[in-house]
Amino acid sequence: MRVLGIDPGLRNLGWGVISVQGSRLRHVANGQIRSEGSELAQRLLSLYRQLTEVVVGHAPDAAAVEHTFVNKDATGTLKLGQARGIALLVPAAAGLEVAEYAPNHVKKSVVGVGHAAKEQVQHMVKLQLPGVVLTGADAADALAIAICHAHHLQSRGKLVAVNRTVAAPDGLRSVS
Repeated sequence: MRVLGIDPGLRNLGWGVISVQGSRLRHVANGQIRSEGSELAQRLLSLYRQLTEVVVGHAPDAAAVEHTFVNKDATGTLKLGQARGIALLVPAAAGLEVAEYAPNHVKKSVVGVGHAAKEQVQHMVKLQLPGVVLTGADAADALAIAICHAHHLQSRGKLVAVNRTVAAPDGLRSVS
């Protein structure tokens, strides 16, 4: 299974794709999309087109996007929200289920601490994806989001498997 992580941004949108095989994670690709144009609509269209190329080129099976935090600047927050809309729209349009995670949840999942510094996140991404060459901080964050989602999917899969073995069709516990 391939998981796409997206760190939304209006100027720079980070993305990362990992492969998940059981409990093994492997780096596939990562990058940063830089929006083009001077007008908001042009920049959003640029993000849309470039992110669509990533989805088509890497064929992920699932996607995860980081929640937007609220800035003091309402206009900046609104623009970031519009870029986040593109980050949600593109994988959804490709038929992918899209999960969303708060920044602190991603950090806790990858680093073990919810208020980890960017350097700590990058270090742990490199440890969990040996040989990865990060194209930038936004790409590292996107890979962390993908790792977080992979952990969530693994836990959910284990829970489903446990539920299947614990509850037999007649409601009795299975002994196998």
